[in-house]
Amino acid sequence: MLQATRKICLGVTASALVLGMAVAPQSAFEGARLGLSIWWEIVVPALLPFFIAAEIVMGAGVIHFTGVLLEPLMRPVFALPGAASFALAVGYTSGYPVGAAVTARLRQEGLLTREEAERVVSFCNNASPLFMLVAVSIGMFGNPALGPFILAVHYASNLFIGIALGRLAPRPAARLTRLCVAPVTMPPLGRMLGDAVTTAIKKILQVGGFIVLFAVVITLARRFGLLDIPIRCLENALATWGLAPELASPLVSGLFEMTLGTRLAAEAAAPLVHKLVAVQAVLAWSGLSIQAQIAAFVADTDIRLHTYYLSRLGHVALATLLTLLLFPHFEPYITAAVSTTSPVPVAPDWWSTLLRAALWACVAPLLLLLAGVVCHLGRRLLHILKL
Repeated sequence: MLQATRKICLGVTASALVLGMAVAPQSAFEGARLGLSIWWEIVVPALLPFFIAAEIVMGAGVIHFTGVLLEPLMRPVFALPGAASFALAVGYTSGYPVGAAVTARLRQEGLLTREEAERVVSFCNNASPLFMLVAVSIGMFGNPALGPFILAVHYASNLFIGIALGRLAPRPAARLTRLCVAPVTMPPLGRMLGDAVTTAIKKILQVGGFIVLFAVVITLARRFGLLDIPIRCLENALATWGLAPELASPLVSGLFEMTLGTRLAAEAAAPLVHKLVAVQAVLAWSGLSIQAQIAAFVADTDIRLHTYYLSRLGHVALATLLTLLLFPHFEPYITAAVSTTSPVPVAPDWWSTLLRAALWACVAPLLLLLAGVVCHLGRRLLHILKL
């Protein structure tokens, strides 16, 4: 019965979308162009290197080695095996939805149980640090000092969710982890690189399809006034909570697409702290567009997403609360940075973003390996001291 209802709802929605595009082709075209611009200018240079690097690292078998090294760190903190450390590292250095793609791969290879994979997906998917430090703080707000504040609040609240989920998870019996890994058969280098690029391009095109689709949906919904009622209801709610009602439109747009929601929030006529609250809420929720991408990447596994959706609501609540509590303490430094910086900071161009992302994609596995070695040496030193 539930399956039939889903099919009916999907059919009705698709028919309404086609009808809307036929009635308002210009609006549909503008929405598609906006989505394509967001995908090409922001998503492709920021995520493509991480997709390629993740495929190479997984294919080379590095995860098996670092997983053994980081098992003593991941188990006590997150109640997860060491292999989840790669999803954690990639999820916090790349951005949506790379963490979900890596988690799905780990689950397919049997390195995570179903319950562990569901928790990893819930807190190892974040907004890209490049997006927060460059696109949001510089490109949208024109204030580089906002970047570290936005990033710290976003990451800290999501890490807290991961730790909380680990505390609630059943504790397996203690196991002795040894530094020995079964040999991994590596394909020829040329084949591995070719497969990595092919898979990465396929994933980035899939991401682009979702972005364009939801951009068209938002544009058509505005064209036909479908967002007016939820915007008015949210305006009343925001006024009740003491927040600027002008943020209703950005929040409703961010419900569907993250980049558009954050851009509208930065342009809203509201106090800076209220804008940051809206930005954090949109970044934490991530938008139905990104949630659909994550659902598509885990569709070939047995990973369920109910924990992920609940964690998004928890992330929204924690991030907005931390923003309200911490911003008054950091406001003097942020406002002082505006007066001492250049008049209008310029965001890096496409190639600069691509190079930065490529650098991060190369550094992240190395840092993960270094952390594993430090963790292993620390354990050995403690063992020697006890003797």
